Amino acid sequence: MPKRLPYRANTASGNQFEFEFPLHSETGSAVHVANLLDAVLGAVDREVRQLGGVSNGDVLQALAMTLAVRTRILPGDPGALAGLARQLLEESLSAPALPAAGNVAPEEPRELH
Repeated sequence: MPKRLPYRANTASGNQFEFEFPLHSETGSAVHVANLLDAVLGAVDREVRQLGGVSNGDVLQALAMTLAVRTRILPGDPGALAGLARQLLEESLSAPALPAAGNVAPEEPRELH
């Protein structure tokens, strides 16, 4: 049975989302993965608050570039690492994400996400 990482994301606007991320069969530590996920999201949230006026597209582009940089600086075959990064990204984007009851609807205007 594939390993999964349940994860709850809380947005600055108070919304919550429950994720069920698949873990790669060679994942070393689900705890490390969860801790790194918390740290990265926390850093992004802090920077967005400090900078102000950051578009969602800018955030996504920076995260995509972060994945590219991190993938390229790892030791190993660049093509194989890029393929693994693509696979992990696709699986993560396809993971179930359930909004909590009481969330602000996506079409509702709000300043914080």
